[in-house]
Amino acid sequence: MTWLLIPFVVFAGSLIPLQAGVNASLRHYLSSPILAAVTNFSVGGLVLATFLVVSREPAPTWATLAKVPWWCWAGGAMGATLVMTGVLASHRLGAGTFIACIILGQLSASVALDHFGLVGYAQHAANPMRLAGIGLLVGGVYLIRTN
Repeated sequence: MTWLLIPFVVFAGSLIPLQAGVNASLRHYLSSPILAAVTNFSVGGLVLATFLVVSREPAPTWATLAKVPWWCWAGGAMGATLVMTGVLASHRLGAGTFIACIILGQLSASVALDHFGLVGYAQHAANPMRLAGIGLLVGGVYLIRTN
């Protein structure tokens, strides 16, 4: 059943370079990278708020919120960092180099998270094949950037 998620995740992944380019263009029109990022999150927040109202999700209790580990609250800051990076770097690097670097960062961090079993991931050792894969990604960034 999880195989059915793959096309959706591929589609969502295809939105990353599009979003970065759109936000970088918005930066140009608004003359501000911060305003472009805030606009991105404001529109996204409105879309999510609409989903929340339509789905009729119950609000968590204060007791539930108090049990959430501190690091779970960092996701928004991580998203803001990714969006600001796209606003500032995507047009300068080009979509290919930008996304190649994003993928290298994502997979390098993923191997480390799996190796140590952090933030809820099951532990999977960083074996030579996984490390070779990261090395190939480094080569891919080089090839995409220099061509």
